[in-house]
Amino acid sequence: MEPDKDKAPEGEKPAEEENKAPADALSRTPEDLEKEEADKASENIDAATAAEEATVKKLSPLKRILRKVNVYLLVFILVLVVAGAIALVNYLNSQKAPVVPDVASQQLSQDALKQLANTDATVGNSSQTLTIQGNTIITGQTLTRGNLSVAGNLQTGGSITAPSLTISGTSNLGTTQVQSLQVQANVAIQGATTLRDLNVSGTSSFSGAMTASQITVTRLILSGNAELQIPNHIAFTGPSPTRTINSGPLGNGGTAVIVGSDTSGTITINTGNSTVAGCFLHITFVQVFTNQPHVIISPVGIAAGQTQYYVDRNTTGFSVCTAIAAPTNQTFGFDYFVTN
Repeated sequence: MEPDKDKAPEGEKPAEEENKAPADALSRTPEDLEKEEADKASENIDAATAAEEATVKKLSPLKRILRKVNVYLLVFILVLVVAGAIALVNYLNSQKAPVVPDVASQQLSQDALKQLANTDATVGNSSQTLTIQGNTIITGQTLTRGNLSVAGNLQTGGSITAPSLTISGTSNLGTTQVQSLQVQANVAIQGATTLRDLNVSGTSSFSGAMTASQITVTRLILSGNAELQIPNHIAFTGPSPTRTINSGPLGNGGTAVIVGSDTSGTITINTGNSTVAGCFLHITFVQVFTNQPHVIISPVGIAAGQTQYYVDRNTTGFSVCTAIAAPTNQTFGFDYFVTN
């Protein structure tokens, strides 16, 4: 028997009934219609919630927990667990007693020592590095064929012999003996300096006071408004010049003696009998002057003052003369000073 096509399935309302308006639709107010629509929407929400709860009940308990727990919280807990495990392993390792290496000692016989003394031992090659953790004492000689780099301080109980020594940084030296010292750049000496021999081939400048027991120079030049102060005596030393005497002005048996240098000295004259006017003697310089020198003479004694003395000069020497005959049988003298 065929089912009735016009009859709708159970639980479903015919489309005509759904679209069919209520009989009393015209008698209802708009407020009633809105309340009816709200009741229908609430029924639909309750139906959806019931369907979701049914779906959740079908899930396993583990999936329910995973849905409630945050993923970032799980990552944080995992990191804490890993860090705790690492800390625990480190702590357990630190509590263990360190392993003491058991190094067996071996005695060397005299034959073995003689064999080592006559042979060379090679350890590793140039691409390897030998590291010694402890202290090392070498009794014999040590030869380093390559460069030697010292990271710390270098202390030696004896002397250091080297063909050349190059120091790139600052050096503090105590008592130092240098046979030959060549300095290409500037040298600054703050403290007292004692030099036995100092040879300066170039120009030297001293801004402060200089004290020396003896200074030997070829030429001394005072520049500008310089002032030469000599609180003590001045001595002009040097070889004595030569003399040539004239017997006429000195008289019979007269003599003349010179004591001094080209710069200064004393002429002592002893006259004899029958003196005449003229030059007593001629003095020849050891070192010829470049220009006409200035000769200053002063009489010594009354007899020298009684003469009308004068000088003749040139670059090679000078003569001491008198315009009148000198007193006979008298001893007198002349002091001289010569400048260029």
